[in-house]
Order: sequence, then C-alpha cells, then structure tokens
Amino acid sequence: MEALKSFKIGDKVVYPGQGVGEITGIEHKEVAGQRQSFYILKILENGMRIMIPLTKLEKANLRGIVDEQTVKDVYAVLREKGMSVDATTWNRRYREYMEKIKGGDILKLAAVLRDLSRLKGDKDLSFGERKMLDTVRGLLIKELSLAKGCTEEEIDEDLKKIFSR
Repeated sequence: MEALKSFKIGDKVVYPGQGVGEITGIEHKEVAGQRQSFYILKILENGMRIMIPLTKLEKANLRGIVDEQTVKDVYAVLREKGMSVDATTWNRRYREYMEKIKGGDILKLAAVLRDLSRLKGDKDLSFGERKMLDTVRGLLIKELSLAKGCTEEEIDEDLKKIFSR
C-alpha cells in the first residue's frame, strides 16, 4: 500500500466528483469527543468549501494534479476508438460511469468522456448522461489546463478536435 500523501496549504488537488480544489488550510476540531484534523479544500469551479478529515484521506481519493506523462495517457484514452460499455442500457451505463468518476482515476474519467461523446454521436443521451457528459468534460478541462499550464479554452479546443472526427 502506498504511503498516504500529505498536502500543504496552497497545493492544487483533485477531489473526485467535485473537481480541482486548493488546500486553503488545515483545521483542528473536536468531533465526538476526539480531536481531529481536516484539510480545508476550496473547489475552484464554484468556491465550495469542503472539510476532509485527514483520517479519511485515502477513502476520499484526494490526489495531486496529474503529471505530464499522465496527460499524454489521457489524450491517448480520449483518441481510442473502442467503447467499453456501448451495448448496455443507459441506467446501467450511468451507474458504471458514476463508479469511475467517484474513483478519481483520471484515465477512467477520460474513458467516460470518450464513451459518452462517441455515444452522443450515435444516439440521444438520457438527461442524466448529458449532465454527466458536461460534468466529466468540465472536470477534465480544469485539471488538464492546470497540468499543462494552459487555458481551459485551449483544452476545450483539443477536445473538440478529438471528438469532431
């Protein structure tokens, strides 16, 4: 098992399903008679403030922004032609995709975006799938722009090029 990552104030991190945030502080509070420490995370997209107990860090799947090699891997996943769950019903696909999103693995997030984008080209997506597509796209754009040191608009253009083929 890998050692628990520790972050410092000012670090940009990914909180699965919520997006990219910044560690703005570490607070100590009394909870159920025990003193606990929390990372204070501000989600960049909407300013939401989240407290994550340091004892639950592994379960939260909190991680740092991906490196350059992982960015290349993400683009490779996005360009793949196959789909992993194309023949299943929309509600089953939705559940499978939600599991991938909550897991926090950016490569699985990229696969969800790829699959939903390709599926959208073939047929109408359900309301939930359309919402999920927008959410996943936003999550990836935010993290990739930070990882590559470019604007979100540039990443959006990359995605448009990939999925217009």
